[in-house]
Amino acid sequence: MSNIIAIVGRPNVGKSTLFNRLVGHRQAIMDNESGVTRDRSYGHGDWCGKYFTVIDTGGYVHGSDDIFEGEINKQVQLAIQEADVILFMVDVDAGLTGLDEEFANVLRRSDKPILLVANKSDSTARMHQMGEFYSLGIGEEIFPISSQSGSGTGELLDEVVKHFKDEGVEDPDAGIPKIAVLGRPNAGKSSFVNLLLGVERNIVTEIAGTTRDAIHSRYNAFGKEFILVDTAGLRRKSKVNEDIEFYSVMRSVRALEDADVCIVMLDATRGIEAQDVNIITLAEKNRKGIVILVNKWDLVEKDTNSTKEFEEMILDRIAPIKYVPVVFTSVITKQRIHKAVEKAMEVYENKTRKISTSKLNDQLLPDIERYPPPAIKGKLVKIKYITQLPTHNPTFAFFCNLPQYIKESYTRYLENRLREHFGFEGVPIKLVFRKK
Repeated sequence: MSNIIAIVGRPNVGKSTLFNRLVGHRQAIMDNESGVTRDRSYGHGDWCGKYFTVIDTGGYVHGSDDIFEGEINKQVQLAIQEADVILFMVDVDAGLTGLDEEFANVLRRSDKPILLVANKSDSTARMHQMGEFYSLGIGEEIFPISSQSGSGTGELLDEVVKHFKDEGVEDPDAGIPKIAVLGRPNAGKSSFVNLLLGVERNIVTEIAGTTRDAIHSRYNAFGKEFILVDTAGLRRKSKVNEDIEFYSVMRSVRALEDADVCIVMLDATRGIEAQDVNIITLAEKNRKGIVILVNKWDLVEKDTNSTKEFEEMILDRIAPIKYVPVVFTSVITKQRIHKAVEKAMEVYENKTRKISTSKLNDQLLPDIERYPPPAIKGKLVKIKYITQLPTHNPTFAFFCNLPQYIKESYTRYLENRLREHFGFEGVPIKLVFRKK
């Protein structure tokens, strides 16, 4: 990626608000509570014909009681290393603080262009107060803005784009498959993503709810490129009692809706619970490819039939969704980690697979002749031919004389024959019946 802007500063100065304004929608979670953002969040925007990537970071702190302090600061440092331009945000309303001065010393070690952004400068009186920030010795100019209303952001972006070497790419993620990693809290989602990427992309702790935003990461493997999306743990609505967690759950649901394939991670020590079934059902309802990943398999006492019995138990709980592959793994021992990714890519290929009309008719018409649709009210239903429709998800049209008389049981029969002949493992398929 090129043309990368990192927004940094101490907690609660308005970084996520500015991030959302630059990317044009509410992607990052915002709250008056400090420390809401923890991981690095990426978004895309444009200004004056130049495209850029924006990184939202957690607030830099030192010597606090926040148990995430070290990990958040590490994520901030990584964003600084990655950026082409750094926006150092301060809060005019709160004034200059010791933490601002300490962080300014950290930024001086970087050779990147640094722009000092004075947020909450939404009145003439407040703009007069920003002069004290010149003592930080960062840059020759202070950019007064209000990330809430957007005032001053145009002038800021005019300066930012001067540091870009090229026009950038409008949407660097366009056309790249998205794989969302979903599950209940503490199932091991962030550890799984970090292991695949080979870097500590996401903060990992034993505390449930560590991940809040949906975190996108580019990944190359097996000659394929795709985007891994780490998400916040999904709990039942009755268990969600904080605004921040509510918005985290909403971001996770949006990640599911935007994904091509959902890896639903289960905790082997807890088995499959009602919320796991809800997540899988939601993915199926949205017609996403699905892979079930059973993590912490190393912690389960096993015999020769354990894997088969556990898989059968899962498929029984999610019935009638019987087409989903199940992979048993352990992030700690790295057992079958890459098999999970291989399986997710296979599911994506199944989801985008196109089958010619001739192959469909050659394989399915003999099955239909052997077991035709049952007669209704003395009328025979005759299926003439089958074709795949040009849709984003596998959809097959069966042309017949009386489509209204096709029963659900026969639809299931046809779906089973389709899967038997052509696979489609992990992918929901749709059958429609049209009059010929």
